[in-house]
Amino acid sequence: MDTIHACFKEKIGEVLLPGDVFSFRLPESGDGSIKTEKTICGPGLRRNGEEVQVCKSGILRHKQPNMYWIDSQQRRYVPAKGESVIGIVTAKSGDIFKVDVGGSEQASLSYLAFEGATKRNRPNVQVGDLVYGQFTIANKDMEPELVCIDSCGRANGMGVFGADGLLFKVSLGLVRRLLVPQSEIIKDLEKIFPFELVVGMNGRVWVKAKTVQQTLIVTNLLETCENMTSQQRQTLFKRVADGCL
Repeated sequence: MDTIHACFKEKIGEVLLPGDVFSFRLPESGDGSIKTEKTICGPGLRRNGEEVQVCKSGILRHKQPNMYWIDSQQRRYVPAKGESVIGIVTAKSGDIFKVDVGGSEQASLSYLAFEGATKRNRPNVQVGDLVYGQFTIANKDMEPELVCIDSCGRANGMGVFGADGLLFKVSLGLVRRLLVPQSEIIKDLEKIFPFELVVGMNGRVWVKAKTVQQTLIVTNLLETCENMTSQQRQTLFKRVADGCL
């Protein structure tokens, strides 16, 4: 087993702090060549030469085959390329929309970054609208840039949305639990009543149910899931489904 993976796997599930270091120096094989195995460093881990440095405090998590990240409960969002977020349009400056994504600075969104948009066919985007988009540029030296189309020029679920729904904020840790495939929290909620849900990696969640009352119930239940165990959550959801609350 490569040294880097052995070090990581020993620490899975443990709390790590900024400044902790993993050596990335790999052992040589019998013929003198270096054994290599791709390792993907997610949020909270940063590659620096032959080392991987921890830059956030939290629990080390692992996803097969070789992806590692730090699971932290931070609320401040740091934009990352490729992540999908919910933004609020705050201003229009020429051909660029300014979008609040919850980070330290606003992101830019071109009017051409929508499906079917041309100079003559401009998208109907107003200040105050919610947009679901993806970062194409996100680093410490440049202004973040959003698009609402994929690599094929299709919206693929992105764009302006949010009529009649409710937008609220949760921790980034809860967001990751909601975004995992077949999320238990969402599956348990769907047993109560149907609703629409949009989750952004920046900690923003938008919900719309059949009535305002149901929308508020879903919102409150999602916010309460933050510090609940699976057993506590299922008990609470069952009481709501049975009409006890």
